Amino acid sequence: MSQTQTVLSVRGAQRRYVKKGQAALASADLDLHAGRITALLGPSGSGKSTLLRAIAGLERLDGGEIRLGDTVWSGHGAHIPPETRRVGMVFQDYALFPHLDALSNVAFGLKGKDAKDIAQAQLEAAELGHKAKAFPHELSGGEQQRVALARALAPSPAVVLLDEPFSGLDRRLRHELRDRTVQTLKAAGATAMIVTHDAEEAMAVADELALMDAGRVIQTGTPDDVWMRPVSAVAARLLGDVEIIESTVETGRADTPFGAVDAHGFDEGETVHALIRPQAFGLSLAKDGAFTITRRRSAGTHLVFEFAPAEGGDTHWHAHTASPSPLHEGDRVSVSLDPAYLSVVRR
Repeated sequence: MSQTQTVLSVRGAQRRYVKKGQAALASADLDLHAGRITALLGPSGSGKSTLLRAIAGLERLDGGEIRLGDTVWSGHGAHIPPETRRVGMVFQDYALFPHLDALSNVAFGLKGKDAKDIAQAQLEAAELGHKAKAFPHELSGGEQQRVALARALAPSPAVVLLDEPFSGLDRRLRHELRDRTVQTLKAAGATAMIVTHDAEEAMAVADELALMDAGRVIQTGTPDDVWMRPVSAVAARLLGDVEIIESTVETGRADTPFGAVDAHGFDEGETVHALIRPQAFGLSLAKDGAFTITRRRSAGTHLVFEFAPAEGGDTHWHAHTASPSPLHEGDRVSVSLDPAYLSVVRR
């Protein structure tokens, strides 16, 4: 398969919960591509887990469709049950059978005389061949997750779905297991979707990133493209800190407190948002600078400066700069903008 071939497509997916009086999915669209890992990122209540469950067949759609190639899984009166969909699932709690050892957990659901051999091969790929006879309570959290992933991959599914698979782990183990999971999925050539609410995690695992809000997928693309070129203030906030400056377009420019920025392609007089990442700000010592450093703190990999207009007021902004820096609280500074870290969108 080519890297860009669409394996699974979701079009106009709708799911309404009558008792709650709200739509968990509100005409969501998404494509999963062959051999690619898609991270579905969104806040709690955005619909990302509902979309995953709908793809798996655990939720019925109220509208729209889910299609694997030419086969309709959901929609137009059809609903193929979960057990007949070619989906591998890794749940947040791993859902291992406590009375079965690791090998039997991986082999569960496989048919044929070679089921144990296939299961053993998956455990070996997960570097857990030596744990084949261990029961879940004898495995660490990371090992349980790897067994769950091996079980999901054992039937050679068309799509692998992972629902917040690293959320219950400490930070060090989460990073280690995240990298191992990506390697395992890549080695298997899997088409996968990982649901997460952690922007850093989404950026780290994804070939393709999908942002979700209020039941809709609001932007898709590579992690770099989505981070650098968000389509809205909501999309920008999902991926980290951003300053949002409202402005009006005049002669192809939008004014900000730090100077005018390019706004070509917008109508004259149109109200827009300038989305400025903290990395865009360049701070320079200036005796008569228009801004004052009000706070300096370390974030480990960089410094965070809070700055405000020198004449006072409640407005303040944040800049991320490399360490070390000669700037300190109380310093007057001038501010420049790196256009690579800003974008202008419609309000």
